[in-house]
Amino acid sequence: MKVSYNELQGHCRKAFIGMGFEEGDAADAADMIAWMQCYELKGLDALKRGLDFLLTEDPEQSPSILYEDADLAVLDGHAQSVLRSSSLALELGFAKARARGLSVIKIRHCHNRQLIMGYLARLATRGMNITAFWRNAHEPLLEQVVGFRANSAIPEIRAYAVKDVPEENEPNDGVTLVMANHVDLLPSLNSDYDVELIARHDESELLACRRRVLLDGIEVDEALWSRLKHLADRLLVETSDTSRSSAGANTSDND
Repeated sequence: MKVSYNELQGHCRKAFIGMGFEEGDAADAADMIAWMQCYELKGLDALKRGLDFLLTEDPEQSPSILYEDADLAVLDGHAQSVLRSSSLALELGFAKARARGLSVIKIRHCHNRQLIMGYLARLATRGMNITAFWRNAHEPLLEQVVGFRANSAIPEIRAYAVKDVPEENEPNDGVTLVMANHVDLLPSLNSDYDVELIARHDESELLACRRRVLLDGIEVDEALWSRLKHLADRLLVETSDTSRSSAGANTSDND
């Protein structure tokens, strides 16, 4: 089935609220999913893979700072989705880069890292050059690099399969972000190890995707759409219960 951008954003926002997200966080998360779908970057596929994890997360658990100085911050995402754990961390990095020219933010122990791209697009349009790097713990080892030019919401994306894995390699379930006011940080391949470029998306290609999707509509898996609707119905039930409770509090049997 196909839906419009606004339909997808609104549907996801209600579903995230049903999952326990605060109103503002739910709107942000929904924007991230819809943004990725506009560029055919499979945001809904990433959401589908992480949905069961999202439903078991503690909505009260916030990321904690493990280390911080003027240029660097390391945070623990407590195994939460980046939809819950990244927004404040990114704003922290943005503020540091504005003040110091460049900043590095590391969010450890997080998942759904693909979905962080939508948040980065927002910061890039505020005049920040950004590069994000993360690894997937699969065979073969995959590394993904995403770069945004300042004042552009369209990324350049590279994904590599590392065939010759360094002996010192360790599991990495985090994401590293570098932000700079005036330095172009777009990704390029430069490695002494045997790597294979398995995906490449340039700005011009992604812009063409966006134009096509906004014209033709966004393709959505019907089963996932139904599941999101079920989650959104939680919000309607809670709202109805609250309304009945409020109404009952103001009624009386006395004529």
